[in-house]
Amino acid sequence: MILTILVLGFLFGATLQYAKLNRFNTISGLATLENFAVAKAIAAAIGVGIILLSIETGLGYASYHIKPLLVGGIIVGGLLFGMGMAILGYCPGTLPVSLGEGSVDALIGIIGGLLGGLVYTLLLPSLHGILGPDLGKVSLFSIMGNTLFFYLGSILLGALFIWIAFLLHKKEKAKDLKWLYAGIALAILEAITFLTFAADRPIGASTTYPYISDLLTGLTQNDYFAKIQKPGHWELIFLFGAFLSALIISIVKKEFKLKLIYSNWEKYKGTSPVKRILWAFAGGFILIFGARMADGCTSGHILSGGMQLSVSSLIFAVFVFAGLLITGKVFYRK
Repeated sequence: MILTILVLGFLFGATLQYAKLNRFNTISGLATLENFAVAKAIAAAIGVGIILLSIETGLGYASYHIKPLLVGGIIVGGLLFGMGMAILGYCPGTLPVSLGEGSVDALIGIIGGLLGGLVYTLLLPSLHGILGPDLGKVSLFSIMGNTLFFYLGSILLGALFIWIAFLLHKKEKAKDLKWLYAGIALAILEAITFLTFAADRPIGASTTYPYISDLLTGLTQNDYFAKIQKPGHWELIFLFGAFLSALIISIVKKEFKLKLIYSNWEKYKGTSPVKRILWAFAGGFILIFGARMADGCTSGHILSGGMQLSVSSLIFAVFVFAGLLITGKVFYRK
């Protein structure tokens, strides 16, 4: 089982690295509306994934794993996640991939994220009033059931997301199609992970951070750790596979290089190492704290949830991009 998870993580990391979806310049470029690769890949992956998952579940080879619609957590957590994503320039799942390539700011972001996960565990008992109300696990499947209308709706909505991806591509006036191939690969990888005889769960990343920090500090005798222990362990192995993938590929291609400040950061924020370290740490903290409030991140909520047409995940995506773009406009001023 561990080998299977490692292989899935390896393929995940290789896919992100292939299209450079893990890079600081790519993700921060989305925050400043200068690079649409991440948005295009996500839209394409969701579109293809919707169709693949509906076929798998219809044939009985997979089942849906919908996240609950925690209204406060989704809204506040989504905004915080988008803010942290813009400042840090990475997502919970891209951090270990970029670390494997030698990104020092990704390491700083991971440390900030570990602290964010720990603080969330400590504050959770006092956050329940903010996270609710819980409207349950709502999705197109839960609304329509196993009917012909559900499958027709899935095909149409899948096509809509793919159309949105190409619309963004046309607006960007770019020629590189690596985002498309990566999006299709991510959808196939998700479909494999969902299979009952594979992992029988969606891909995720952010649970790793509180899982590690709680283990390191001995903060394990609580209901929250009991809840995240199993998914956190799975995601840790998965992300380690992604890290190994990036490390091996970057060394083989002779592209491994320790680096703290990238061109997009220098363009807007200068070359001060101290400033980058402080902001990377703060961004990582905010990113993971927001992800835990919403119970998911880019891979576990937007990608995996979007492919399941989960209402909570689609709403989360809206607030993430709102937080990302607002922060990008304010934070990345020349």
